[in-house]
Amino acid sequence: MSETDPQAPQSFPPPTDTTRDPVLAGQTGQGGLFAPVQWGLGRLAWIGRLTRRQARFLLIMLGASWGVIFESFRAHSWRRTVRYEFVSTMNNIIRGGLVATMFAGVLTGLAAVSQVIYWLGLTGLATMTGSILINIVVREIAPILVGVLLLGRNGMLSTTELGLLSIGGEIRSMQAVGIDPFLLLVLPRTLAFTVAGFTLGILFSFASLVTGYVMSRMSGVINNPVWVFLDDVAAAMSGTDYVIIPLKFITVGFVVGLGGCLTGLTATSEDSLRTLLPRGFSRGMLIVMVVSVLFSLDL
Repeated sequence: MSETDPQAPQSFPPPTDTTRDPVLAGQTGQGGLFAPVQWGLGRLAWIGRLTRRQARFLLIMLGASWGVIFESFRAHSWRRTVRYEFVSTMNNIIRGGLVATMFAGVLTGLAAVSQVIYWLGLTGLATMTGSILINIVVREIAPILVGVLLLGRNGMLSTTELGLLSIGGEIRSMQAVGIDPFLLLVLPRTLAFTVAGFTLGILFSFASLVTGYVMSRMSGVINNPVWVFLDDVAAAMSGTDYVIIPLKFITVGFVVGLGGCLTGLTATSEDSLRTLLPRGFSRGMLIVMVVSVLFSLDL
């Protein structure tokens, strides 16, 4: 076959490797002066994804908070299954966390309340004992410790249970048959955490104050009867304290329960317990600290 034969197969030059050509690489944005720009855009994209993820959960929390409050006043929402979930969750939280809460209150009374009473009596400032115990122990320490106990024992349990339901597809199955997971799972559990937060918070405060009094009485720092001591503490409370302290316990329980449920419901098929549990714990701790700071800003 001749070289000029038009039927002969023709050879074409190999394709040019644009990644090795500095001019073409610069035009396609793969090297040259565009590399720092691409690196910066990549970092900005990572920051944006992280910000959107955190803002998304915050917006979900705000919307779900209003949903729980709104649905809790509707009689139609309290069906038999919802009532059963509420009662069983509340019993598990209060009964299961009672011993741990009382033990934490005793330790707080030994470490904090008795020391406050001792040093104030030693410096001649015994008249300020009630106000300091209310402002430090009852208003600041008690809500944080109760929130941590709720989060560690029951909040993470709700995150695990709902997370496994979401990962396994049971939540989608509920929605497919017309069952609302928000009314069946989130609403009763959040309200159960709310009631339990108030109950355990009051018990924690009482245990810490009584333990501090007993230790101070045994060491001879104070000689008043226990009812006189508790009356002095109650007299140191202002009208605002009677509203703020219960409201703080209620809010801590509310946000811990809601945050744990939403963390489990927003789990995807790519999540596992290894990623879900640290996320739920970190979010819960952050929520508890934010609530404590917000209540302490102007009060």
